[in-house]
Amino acid sequence: MLVDKIRTEEEIKSYLAELMRWMEEEEDRPAEEMAAFFARRLDGYEDVHRGNWGELYEHAAGFFDEGLETLLDVGCGTGLELEAVYRRFSEAEVLGVDLSGDMLAKAREKFAGRRFQGIEADYFVHPFPAEAFDAALSFETLHHFPYEKKGKIYEKLFGALKPGGYYIECDYVACCQEEEDLCRERLARARAKSALPPDCFLHIDTPLTLTHQTELMEAAGFRVRVLHRNGSTAVFRAEKQ
Repeated sequence: MLVDKIRTEEEIKSYLAELMRWMEEEEDRPAEEMAAFFARRLDGYEDVHRGNWGELYEHAAGFFDEGLETLLDVGCGTGLELEAVYRRFSEAEVLGVDLSGDMLAKAREKFAGRRFQGIEADYFVHPFPAEAFDAALSFETLHHFPYEKKGKIYEKLFGALKPGGYYIECDYVACCQEEEDLCRERLARARAKSALPPDCFLHIDTPLTLTHQTELMEAAGFRVRVLHRNGSTAVFRAEKQ
């Protein structure tokens, strides 16, 4: 059973101090293009992510209603969150979209024999079929993108869901406005220094506060509930009425 763990004011102060120290150490490190970042770390990716969010990966299927048949997973990576989903919903048809072809290859191998389709694409651009899915999912992916991009993907997800469908998001959220601002400013500095094309995605975290994240989902038309909180991680359920 998942238990909420919400930081105290003292814990937030300590966390922010550590975050600022880390940012200072990273300041001169060149930012990496998103897909290349994950391709370089493919061998250890699953161990690192299970170490950080193992309990949530195991519980992922529990956030879905009975009778799940069609699922859209944006930023699916190697499909860690889908392992539990397929244990509970063995016949579910899943469309996974990810920038990394290397990660998708691992997901396709893992789910051979399942109803899994992996598409290598930018999910902000790739068209989703209208009202085609019972549910949608993202797991630790949208914190890589700024405020304006998040709003656009929520609108796309809303359109892709059937009436009465819902979207589950597990992601890194900023503890406060100060953290949100620090991360946004870091992205701006990294972009200004980078020799990479201006339209490519940089692997720089830009989490939003819980309030801003919820506001964006609601602006797209969703009714939103927070299902779980643990430090910097929150799980949202956004319902299409």
